[in-house]
Amino acid sequence: MTELYLARHGATEWSVSGRHTGTTDLPLLPEGEQTARTLAARLSDVDFELVLTSPRQRARRTAELAGFPDAEVDGDLAEWDYGDYEGITTDEIRERDPGWTVWRGVVPGGESAEQVSARLDRVIGRVRAVEGQALVFGHGHALRALAARWLGLPVSEGRLLRLDTATLSVLGSEREQPVVLHWNS
Repeated sequence: MTELYLARHGATEWSVSGRHTGTTDLPLLPEGEQTARTLAARLSDVDFELVLTSPRQRARRTAELAGFPDAEVDGDLAEWDYGDYEGITTDEIRERDPGWTVWRGVVPGGESAEQVSARLDRVIGRVRAVEGQALVFGHGHALRALAARWLGLPVSEGRLLRLDTATLSVLGSEREQPVVLHWNS
């Protein structure tokens, strides 16, 4: 079975401040570019059959700095569309909607968990159709949701998988069972 490497983009102004960044197309901070460059050495010994990236510049730039300037853009890897919650923090959202989380709450004007699940299932289908290793560059919530779907779990279970900027994770299998091989490394 294919192994799927997940690379989260480097730091942006909003990722550092905890603001939800779905459709807003922010650049990497200088320190985000620096940490993205460190991914190159960690990925250089792996031959990838498929390399995909979110269309957002923070993911595309991370792919480029990590040594994959020709990564194929796949819109299904975009971050969760936060709708009315775009650009604000969870604490600010909870002033209006106590206890809210993206994993179980409503996202007014944005995507539902079912919509996110459908598009990430398409990514998984593409990855499982190749033999060998695959690599995707993406975003915190979307990659956590992707890992949950890889494991056959609802998107909401991505809540259990913290994912920092400019980190690598690897999904694979053990005896035909989808598993997490490495996380948030």
